[in-house]
Amino acid sequence: MLRIAVPNKGSLSEPAVDMLREAGYRQRRDTRELVLADPDNDVEFFFLRPRDIAVYVGTGTVDAGITGRDLLLDSGAAAVEHMQLGFAGSTFRYAAPVGTITSLDQVEGLRVATSYEVLVENHLRANGVTASVVHLDGAVESAVQLGIADVVADVVSTGTTLRGAGLEVFGDPILKSEAVLIRPASVSDDAVSAGLETLTRRLLGVLTARQYVLMDYDVPAHLVEAAVALTPGLESPTVSPLHDRDWAAVRAMVRRDQTNKLMDALYEVGARAILVTSIHACRL
Repeated sequence: MLRIAVPNKGSLSEPAVDMLREAGYRQRRDTRELVLADPDNDVEFFFLRPRDIAVYVGTGTVDAGITGRDLLLDSGAAAVEHMQLGFAGSTFRYAAPVGTITSLDQVEGLRVATSYEVLVENHLRANGVTASVVHLDGAVESAVQLGIADVVADVVSTGTTLRGAGLEVFGDPILKSEAVLIRPASVSDDAVSAGLETLTRRLLGVLTARQYVLMDYDVPAHLVEAAVALTPGLESPTVSPLHDRDWAAVRAMVRRDQTNKLMDALYEVGARAILVTSIHACRL
């Protein structure tokens, strides 16, 4: 059976479970379950701490896992990113008291507090900066005020928490992270198992179904080319003649975030009866 590690709690957990469920896999109903077998799909799920998942994958204890890119890089484990999953996006940045630091080279010789010690040390080294990294488990925003650090490095979304602590971000982002599917580094691209290939196709199908919709519309036959230029689909749109031969029916996949803009443009071209349908699942 394919063994997959899934976050057992935190911001990665629920979206990961929802995505796997949409992909057709059985998921636990009780959060106290640590192991769940899905014999119909020849898969076994292990619910682990998000920070530990890369370690289990890297040692080959499990065949694949879902975690954050930041956690993968910070683990130092022998695991690699297999595919992006499109949720739990975040930006990892440095921050310091307002008006004190504007560039990374000014961190030279200072103390940097973070929960991602390996990630930060590697980033500083790659940029030729020598600093003392102070490891903290949990929130680091108070580290400067409490006197144990001069700079912090942490995940930033809106920056509200940092501003509340009198801090501001500076320099370029250390990392842009999101949820990723990972596999052991020892497994090359051309040696991926059939089970992992199936998982990959299913997750890609979920991502596509979330990003695209089906758009159907009727359009005068002489305006078909102008209409399909707006909705070319993934390969090519389906064009069918209607009972009234002066009209044609068109079906195409379009990006969900462009739906209303395309409907307006199609209406201007001359299309009518424009309908949009969600995609539950797909394979490309």
